[in-house]
Amino acid sequence: MKTLKNISLGILVLWLLQSCLPSGRPNMEFVRQSEYNFKGARFVSFNVPVFMAKPFIKKALREDGESEEVIDLIKKVSKIKIMTVDNGSKDMLNEYSRYLNNNNFEEWATIRHNGENVNVRVKQNGETIKNMMITVNSDKELVFVDVKGSFTADDISKMINAATDK
Repeated sequence: MKTLKNISLGILVLWLLQSCLPSGRPNMEFVRQSEYNFKGARFVSFNVPVFMAKPFIKKALREDGESEEVIDLIKKVSKIKIMTVDNGSKDMLNEYSRYLNNNNFEEWATIRHNGENVNVRVKQNGETIKNMMITVNSDKELVFVDVKGSFTADDISKMINAATDK
């Protein structure tokens, strides 16, 4: 019986960790729905198992000296997808913007720092923000972060202010 328990636990752990593995295929919906030819672009994507990542993220934020308000935002996150793109293009960013506009995402902030642009867009349902798309672009390298959760406008403002203060 104990052996069966250990094997079951091992299979469960492997199943949970498999989502941490990077993939060479895009995991963002805008790429799947697009008619744009992404030829030449190299993708690396992965889904972050939030329940496993939250303690590490909170610890890293505390070590970086972030306020407890920002750290408390991590509790409201339910899902994170990350995708990096090498050899991206302006056309790809235009296609991404078109996708966000067609899916009712509102632009909340664009932060420019050392030649990089960070763009934050949100999708609201009443007063609650259910989805936040963060894009970081510099030349041919792009990073897309899709964050799902239950946030308020005040939560997002605190996050943006914390980022611009640094």
